[in-house]
Amino acid sequence: MHTKVNLWLGLLALMASPSSHAQCSRAILVPVATTGLSVTVGADGVGGVYPDILRSVSAKEACTFTFTVVPRARLEVMFESGKADLLIPASKTPRRDEHGIFVPMIYSRATLISVGSDRPALRSIQELLERRELRVALVRGFDYGDAYQEMIRELGKQGRLTFDVDANSIARKLAAGMADVTVMAPSILLGSMVGDARVEHLADKLRYEPLPELPWGDSGAYISKTAVGAEDRAALRELLEGATKSGAVWKAFLRYYPPGSLKDSIRPR
Repeated sequence: MHTKVNLWLGLLALMASPSSHAQCSRAILVPVATTGLSVTVGADGVGGVYPDILRSVSAKEACTFTFTVVPRARLEVMFESGKADLLIPASKTPRRDEHGIFVPMIYSRATLISVGSDRPALRSIQELLERRELRVALVRGFDYGDAYQEMIRELGKQGRLTFDVDANSIARKLAAGMADVTVMAPSILLGSMVGDARVEHLADKLRYEPLPELPWGDSGAYISKTAVGAEDRAALRELLEGATKSGAVWKAFLRYYPPGSLKDSIRPR
């Protein structure tokens, strides 16, 4: 008798207790832009590493994600104005910290990238600024921290800087000789070249030059402080941290990128 009573009491306690699984009160709005193989946009819709991770999480937990495609530069504006629930993928920066809760998911590094040549190596941003003959092309909306933003300001003053909407446009500029160097995570540039006959042949010819002002740092997702309520923020943080700790994030990168192509720009946490 006591055994049956204890069993029923245990079942009632389980039914009354809150679920240990993360749940969201509504669909989470995720504007995205093409970012190498991390986020792809095509005839079949939105795909890539991070959308796959979010869909995998959605299939297992009570959170759903709604993707919309926007220009990369607009992502920052939407996030800062509270019109985006998630900013993903994103490097950790002080400016973004003002608007969101950062969840690290991977280690990444931006480097100086060019088509291979015999010019002397550049060992710092200062040396890049001094080499005024080198034309620099960057993706509008990318942000790798304060040193990167200061580099942009100085290059702009020198009149050597152009912006493009995505990494594939940068790759085409490098291939056509319209730009000499760019700065971004190599995985983004390589991912943008996959399947594009105009630039794919350059993949093995790229030269990577790490800059000490742009060290290895955290990359992942920002959860909006204003657009997302406290309970949903906690649920999203739990889901994203769980995907990272389980190894699902790193496995997703390995599914998309060729062997060995991540060593200069991506590391698992």
